[in-house]
Amino acid sequence: MSVELPFAPVDDIIRRNAGGLRVSSGAAERLAAWIQRRGAARARTAADRAETEGRKTLMTGDFGADSPPSKAELALPIAPIDRVARLDIDDRYRVSMDARVALAAQLEADADDVAVVAAKLARHANRRTVKAEDIDTYDDLKPHFT
Repeated sequence: MSVELPFAPVDDIIRRNAGGLRVSSGAAERLAAWIQRRGAARARTAADRAETEGRKTLMTGDFGADSPPSKAELALPIAPIDRVARLDIDDRYRVSMDARVALAAQLEADADDVAVVAAKLARHANRRTVKAEDIDTYDDLKPHFT
């Protein structure tokens, strides 16, 4: 599976949560892949909701959001999020613009959570750089947080 998200905005998400730590390119790449997997899974769930209701368009509510935030507030670009949403759903579904923005907002909030924990893990390891292994460790430990 190729990564659809550009690494620069993902790197920005990690940096804004890293409190002055450096960020390896591998960490940004790993988080981009994590966001993509999460986004594709959320789109599958949203498509199931739309199908249950007899719709072919995924709407904001299918992603559990009342209304999307402003696009200007987001670091993640909408076009790649649209491609991520379509990775695992049939071509017969459309994704409304508001649904794309809502999905981007959810994924960005999730990425913020991952970045905060990854920075804590880097500090715990007495490193000044957030690495890909910190993202992987979050993924391994996440079931223990929920």
